[in-house]
Amino acid sequence: MRELSVVVTVMNEEENIYPLIDAVSNALQDIDYEIVFVDDGSTDATRQRIKERLNERIMLVELRKNYGQSTAMAAGIDYSTGHYIALIDGDLQNDPTDIPLMLNKLITEDWDVVAGNRKNRKDGTFLRKIPSKIANALIRSMTKVYIKDYGCTLKIFRREIAEDLGLYGELHRFIPVLAAMQGARIVQVDVKHHARQFGKSKYGLGRTFRVMADLVTMVFFRRYSQKPMHLFGTWGFVSLFIGIIINLYLLILKIMGHDIWGKPLLILGLIFLFGGIQLITIGILAEINIRTYYESGNKKTYQVRKVFNHPDTV
Repeated sequence: MRELSVVVTVMNEEENIYPLIDAVSNALQDIDYEIVFVDDGSTDATRQRIKERLNERIMLVELRKNYGQSTAMAAGIDYSTGHYIALIDGDLQNDPTDIPLMLNKLITEDWDVVAGNRKNRKDGTFLRKIPSKIANALIRSMTKVYIKDYGCTLKIFRREIAEDLGLYGELHRFIPVLAAMQGARIVQVDVKHHARQFGKSKYGLGRTFRVMADLVTMVFFRRYSQKPMHLFGTWGFVSLFIGIIINLYLLILKIMGHDIWGKPLLILGLIFLFGGIQLITIGILAEINIRTYYESGNKKTYQVRKVFNHPDTV
């Protein structure tokens, strides 16, 4: 098993392959490393460029089609063999010379994840920097995982953390949140960032709504993955209580001889009443699903980081 696996997801990055391999190789001369390229449906010469440089340290995982960056990262992690795993973009904007320092910090200071923070980001202000700052602030406030730069791909993990991230969709932006859900110790360090020299960026404003949808998923899993009834049940009982109060009030009016038919308040009361019952029912079904998830696969509801034995038993 190698000490470090560098996972690089690429799509149409043919001009960046050679200089990236050279940069990683020069930066990691004193580390037992491997580079795991994951080709995510490239239509140019990216795969061919990687195949020309294959050796005992370089691997290519070719996906059948374009699945997206999160899925490609998951494939790279699955095929890697290192004790530690580094994620890095294939566009040369991340600097491989930051990897040894981050790895040393992870090992010597006993962190589980060391994430990069692009202090002097070399991207467009209006299309990249400003939307990213807004997204980062929103994710921090809603998930309570306080990382400055969620969008920086450059990160290093202990293998057991990387293997259990559960990446799919657009969740690579939420990697710190996924790691925090495992109880990982996370630290962020400033890293270098370079302007793109070759190729075209795959990021754009069109991803904003997908990120927002995934953020809702992350908030749910972060706060309620083991107790969904606390979310649905709480709001369900609040709605049910309001519906009962409104309908009791209308019942009293009806007994007193008032005509309540067609009143907006009657419709509102029924909405709260049936909405509350539906939320409580969803909460019960979610609890059943959670129990099935953990019990059918013998999964634990906790994760142990380390086990310390008495010195005499070691």
